[in-house]
Amino acid sequence: MSGAGGRGCGSPVPQRAPWSLVAATAAFCLVSATSVWTAGAEPMSREEKQKLGNQVLEMFDHAYGNYMEHAYPADELMPLTCRGRVRGQEPSRGDVDDALGKFSLTLIDSLDTLVVLNKTKEFEDAVRKVLRDVNLDNDVVVSVFETNIRVLGGLLGGHSLAIMLKEKGEYMQWYNDELLQMAKQLGYKLLPAFNTTSGLPYPRINLKFGIRKPEARTGTETDTCTACAGTLILEFAALSRFTGATIFEEYARKALDFLWEKRQRSSNLVGVTINIHTGDWVRKDSGVGAGIDSYYEYLLKAYVLLGDDSFLERFNTHYDAIMRYISQPPLLLDVHIHKPMLNARTWMDALLAFFPGLQVLKGDIRPAIETHEMLYQVIKKHNFLPEAFTTDFRVHWAQHPLRPEFAESTYFLYKATGDPYYLEVGKTLIENLNKYARVPCGFAAMKDVRTGSHEDRMDSFFLAEMFKYLYLLFADKEDIIFDIEDYIFTTEAHLLPLWLSTTNQSISKKNTTSEYTELDDSNFDWTCPNTQILFPNDPLYAQSIREPLKNVVDKSCPRGIIRVREESFRSGAKPPLRARDFMATNPEHLEILKKMGAASSIDAEDGLRFMQEMIELSSQQQKEQQLPPRAVQIVSHPFFGRVVLTAGPAQFGLDLSKHKETRGFVASSKPYNGCSELTNPEAVMGKIALIQRGQCMFAEKARNIQNAGAIGGIVIDDNEGSSSDTAPLFQMAGDGKDTDDIKIPMLFLFSKEGSIILDAIREYEEVEVLLSDKAKDRDPEMENEEQSSPENDSQNQSAEQVSSSSQEVDSVDQESSEENSLNSPPESLSPADMDNAASISPSEQTSNPTENHETTNLNGECTDLDNQLQEQSETEEDSNPNVSWGKKVQPIDSILADWNEDIEAFEMMEKDEL
Repeated sequence: MSGAGGRGCGSPVPQRAPWSLVAATAAFCLVSATSVWTAGAEPMSREEKQKLGNQVLEMFDHAYGNYMEHAYPADELMPLTCRGRVRGQEPSRGDVDDALGKFSLTLIDSLDTLVVLNKTKEFEDAVRKVLRDVNLDNDVVVSVFETNIRVLGGLLGGHSLAIMLKEKGEYMQWYNDELLQMAKQLGYKLLPAFNTTSGLPYPRINLKFGIRKPEARTGTETDTCTACAGTLILEFAALSRFTGATIFEEYARKALDFLWEKRQRSSNLVGVTINIHTGDWVRKDSGVGAGIDSYYEYLLKAYVLLGDDSFLERFNTHYDAIMRYISQPPLLLDVHIHKPMLNARTWMDALLAFFPGLQVLKGDIRPAIETHEMLYQVIKKHNFLPEAFTTDFRVHWAQHPLRPEFAESTYFLYKATGDPYYLEVGKTLIENLNKYARVPCGFAAMKDVRTGSHEDRMDSFFLAEMFKYLYLLFADKEDIIFDIEDYIFTTEAHLLPLWLSTTNQSISKKNTTSEYTELDDSNFDWTCPNTQILFPNDPLYAQSIREPLKNVVDKSCPRGIIRVREESFRSGAKPPLRARDFMATNPEHLEILKKMGAASSIDAEDGLRFMQEMIELSSQQQKEQQLPPRAVQIVSHPFFGRVVLTAGPAQFGLDLSKHKETRGFVASSKPYNGCSELTNPEAVMGKIALIQRGQCMFAEKARNIQNAGAIGGIVIDDNEGSSSDTAPLFQMAGDGKDTDDIKIPMLFLFSKEGSIILDAIREYEEVEVLLSDKAKDRDPEMENEEQSSPENDSQNQSAEQVSSSSQEVDSVDQESSEENSLNSPPESLSPADMDNAASISPSEQTSNPTENHETTNLNGECTDLDNQLQEQSETEEDSNPNVSWGKKVQPIDSILADWNEDIEAFEMMEKDEL
């Protein structure tokens, strides 16, 4: 937002003021807010900020350089195998691959990042490559949402900064709107997706053939997520304003109008997914995370960019509902749109980390500080923010694809407060990325934050957003070659100029918001927030908000886990029956159960909550029986622990969660299948033996290598191309006999992960690994020695050339009976819902069973979760149909039959994607 302005904070902004004036006022307030804080805080030295900024630049060079060297023109880099990810040439990851369109995604997504990081020459070269190499007419089905925010947004952001540089007179003098013409071409390719009666777009489209044609292979979908349909207005309106073609903005506005009309009128909330033809809500849970997140973001930012009051009014209406129902500081929990006092789940997803930053733009600082601090405490516990975590801060889904949302909120909080605390937060993010995610060929996503294992992916948003926000966090105004306040960030952090608000204004701005609802005028602030209200005359204001939350993650009894009827407790009413307390042999409990859903709306709410708790408790019991994944970490030169592979555990042998890790060099066994006495015992003596899956039981393989003197074993899948990225992890079972004689640890690797070790052996001969329950810190001394040794440069380079290969041996049917495959994972998270999140394996859906979990009972006392689970197990035994119920007790089946609709709804939410 503009840095000039003559209006004081608290001064009203005319409702129809030119946006340049609105932007100027907002920027003046941010500057004033910063001055309040810096007066009473310990600032980070200019030298340290510069050092951290330079570190961000080096990290970007490492990621971008490896993409250009090993992956371009592919869409994304696979940093573990040092090659490009090309659609159709790698095993399908489901919906997550819909972001890939064979259009050099990472390069386009990185264009404006290059300018922000002062890499203008590299930007000019990148633009030339895009114009020369990128084809937008590919026969491939892509996500409309992802293509809009990443590719269309990337082209528009590149165009915005290209014309800025051209005006400065040094770079891009040859540029003649070529990126804008590509953006316009892509915009027209996306328009057929809007050919629905509602105006909501289809979720996917074929770049070459559009929708519905037989060769298009798409157009039969009926549902889309709210964010998918509601995150188009910035890019489409910018395209219209840049080109004068109004059709793009018209279509995006129509989609937003329809979503607003279909909101739940009593709660003013929207659901997660909607039928694009009928407008019926398919998923009726509502939150600020996956599936809805950027819909709210774009309502506020559309007002900022376009100056249309109706967008601000709609945002404020939704925001009031969010703070009334979803916000349970410091938590943000999903609720039901029709029953907003009822929580829809007891876990949160990582995408809600953007929300504190949005609250800063709204001017609501206190809850932004609270939620951000809670998220930071989760990060300090797990090094990264898990894809999902429970209300008592345990891991629910353990994956972390290097998401930038928390860095985004950190940047906005620092800009609003000037509090150097947020610089320290950014420093922690940099350290964790370098320590845990950096690999020789880029940065690898975390497969499991508990074990530290990696996934062979580096999403384009990592370069588009993470490095941009981190660099801006530490940069002073003179460090950037243009005024960042003259631009607004899209949800993919692409930059659109604010002067678009006064360009090509041919779209009718009729305010339709008031036609749908009576608006509370007190909810709409037409003034810049007064910093004396936001920040009282206490320089430690933000610290005072953070302090109570400092240990919230480590506490046994975090508050706000489940919303209860406080007014009922105050009036002396008996607390509702909870699932963990239920006993099927207790007549009183059965009588309460029978009343639920029949006597009153309060009883109905209790019934829904009880069923939700019962389903989640049952699911948790099943998850606790699963062994967590293990890690295989390559610690020898030139890896030094930088590559961590996800490994499946065994139900026999040394338990790595209870004993010290096993470290040793690897050696292939002969025979490779390990199904008979080894003919090369001298080769595996004192080493970790590599064995191929198939032809005998896992336990038999373990005994044979143990007898040969091996200190551990790694079984590599014989199914070529298998990968933990696309297959659920499974644990190796015994042979039905006593396996106490097996004393060595045994781990399982899929073909792709196993081939990384095999290729390393072929390249370096001596390869040392660490078998553990969690990846260990790298050896900085050895790594420093390695970096200072010039003769190792070529070896470091060749270490990046790891490629997938495996031998194929016929397996027998016998082995299928020994594999105890884990439960199937939930459906893959759609890229629209999770900004290109990957499929989640079962091992990522639950926290580590070895942790000592505690929760809170109704009396506020802390009780051990394991005891609860044991008691619940006994309860389930009592619930056996063979148990005598007595003559006066109604069978539980007949009671539950009355709730079929509610039970199905909860089961759908449990199984459904985010």
